Amino acid sequence: MSYPNNIKKEYNKYTTFGKRGMDLEYLINEANEYYIHEDIALIYKKPTPIGIKNTDYTNGTIKGFFKEKSTLDYNGIYKGYYIDFDAKETNSKTSFPLSNIHEHQLKHINGVIRHGGFSFLIISINEEYYLLSGEKLLQFIKDNNRKSIPYNFIKDSGIKIDLTIKPVLDYIKAVDILIKERIK
Repeated sequence: MSYPNNIKKEYNKYTTFGKRGMDLEYLINEANEYYIHEDIALIYKKPTPIGIKNTDYTNGTIKGFFKEKSTLDYNGIYKGYYIDFDAKETNSKTSFPLSNIHEHQLKHINGVIRHGGFSFLIISINEEYYLLSGEKLLQFIKDNNRKSIPYNFIKDSGIKIDLTIKPVLDYIKAVDILIKERIK
């Protein structure tokens, strides 16, 4: 930026709210705290089961291992419905790599749906947020021989989650749409 007398000053510009050090999991955790506080839903981040191998108190290090494969990151109850979902981010502008979803997670998504629960992904792509239902995810994988989900499929088949004030990522509105789609 040029000022009088050709003095130049640089400044940092915030591009979007989501780019100020807030990643997707942070936004979801913040929303979950809000939902619990306002008695809207009970949704929690599941801890990853870790075992401790040894501890070195002299330098403060702990060596550990994963006890088992984890399923999806979040689960809880909303309006009497069990929900189970994962947060996924990609830097790709054109697609979401299926390598970000493990086979055991796909089996888990299928099991939750088979038993009447709601399972989905919340995907961050192109500085936008979408809820992609487990049904649409599994159908895409079944119908396609691709290694990624195109952005346009996510945009057309997912439910867009707009940023708001409180909570910033009010994804429960997208869950309401998901419930209505299945119930009709």
